[in-house]
Amino acid sequence: MLAILAPGQGAQTPGFLVPWMELPTFAARMEWFSTACGLDLVAFGTKGDVEQIRDTAVAQPLLVAAGLAAAAELGLGSDTPELPAAELPASDLVFAGHSVGELTTAALAGVLSQEQAVMLVAERGRAMAAASAATPTGMTAVLGGDREAVLATIAEHGLTAANDNGSGQVVAAGTMEQLAAFAADPPEKARLVPLSVAGAFHTHHMAPAVDHLAGLAASITPGEPTAKLLSNADGAVVDSGKVFLARLVSQVSSPVRWDLCSATLLDLGVTGMIELLPGGTLTGLAKRAMRGVTGVPLRTPDDLAGARALLTRGASS
Repeated sequence: MLAILAPGQGAQTPGFLVPWMELPTFAARMEWFSTACGLDLVAFGTKGDVEQIRDTAVAQPLLVAAGLAAAAELGLGSDTPELPAAELPASDLVFAGHSVGELTTAALAGVLSQEQAVMLVAERGRAMAAASAATPTGMTAVLGGDREAVLATIAEHGLTAANDNGSGQVVAAGTMEQLAAFAADPPEKARLVPLSVAGAFHTHHMAPAVDHLAGLAASITPGEPTAKLLSNADGAVVDSGKVFLARLVSQVSSPVRWDLCSATLLDLGVTGMIELLPGGTLTGLAKRAMRGVTGVPLRTPDDLAGARALLTRGASS
């Protein structure tokens, strides 16, 4: 079983698209996705500075578009012409995206078209940016410490464990005042790292964005997943496109349980994983949570050869 992973917000870095734009098919897709969502994603991914690509309204469509364009180079995606490396049976594939990465995997598994995913994520990013502007909020990563003590301290300060990533990493989210109090009274033996994000994502602060997206989703007729597709809500395999689309909407204000997704990947017998562009975050977490599983993160086009080899080995096994 091979897992295709899509990273979430925070994985982007200035200029990460530069080497990829030398691939004609990748460049053409990014231009099309830019047109579809009304943002110059190529400019943001090649010339945008840290603050520009930190903007939620930019970061989210940029990540989904980049992931889909990189997947197409591997022949992955229901509307991608078949390439030799994509001969792996759908029954041997499982897709899992972290936060906004779920829209990437929804498109790759056929629940949404690629254009629907890019347009919906652009609205998601704008709606979450607007919700973030209503109240000063943020997120802080908590590294190490006793898990139960970490969760208890987060709750004591009125914060939400917005991302439970496993591997000793939990992300607390809430108002800036709550985060300041949390920093002054951290869990024992834990290290706190404030994250460069614009708001308290995956908390009740995002409720206005959920309402907006629910209205848009009502006009979409989703397809049924063509492969196993995991949900951040509980790590479960979702076999209904309608259910997955509903979960995509509600997940905006609900915690991401990547720890449960990792557990499901192990239960399914995953032996290899490819993390789509910009890769590194999820395969990094897997080094502790999924020991022994081969991981290929896509950072530059040079990584495509290793990913294709992994796909080919899976197809021939």
